[in-house]
Amino acid sequence: MGVFSFLLSLEKDNKSLKETVHIKHLVVFFCMRLKLLTYLFFIFLIFGSANAEQSNTDISFYTGTFDTIDKEGDDQTTLFGIEHKNPDLFRDTFLGKFKPVSGAFMTGNSSIYLYTGVEAQYGIGPLKILPSFAPGYYEKGDGKDLGSVLEFKSEVKVGFDIFENSKLSYSYSHISNNDWGETNPGTDNQHITFSKNF
Repeated sequence: MGVFSFLLSLEKDNKSLKETVHIKHLVVFFCMRLKLLTYLFFIFLIFGSANAEQSNTDISFYTGTFDTIDKEGDDQTTLFGIEHKNPDLFRDTFLGKFKPVSGAFMTGNSSIYLYTGVEAQYGIGPLKILPSFAPGYYEKGDGKDLGSVLEFKSEVKVGFDIFENSKLSYSYSHISNNDWGETNPGTDNQHITFSKNF
């Protein structure tokens, strides 16, 4: 009886430990979501005040796969993001058209990346090719450790004008820390973007 009671108490302790760990993960998950929403709120607050006198702004929503080429198979997950561009800030140069870009994404494992940088635009009719480079802040959450909070995103986007002031695009990006962190595993991502000019 003593051994049986001991085993029962172990099983109960194990069950309560699992429930505690599960609750902890839920709390962390919701805290990360709240943090992302707070960041996005401040981003749009800044952009909203800067563009109060103008209505020309480009907002993009995107979703896809984080860590597409995942050799270990444990870090690949979904991502969802938002991006802002102001077409009034286009600069025409001999290298092409350039504009600032800012955005954020969150993965299914609660990783967050906030970035701001520059995007070029080259067009052939309705087809647009948009390479970009953006340094940013990365927080791993329960996801992949990229070795540093400072990460750099290089991206190539191919888009089509589908309606007036609307674009559908496919993007492929690489994020890494240029060997400035303790490690530099990097991550390759792909996603589909819908952009609307308001």
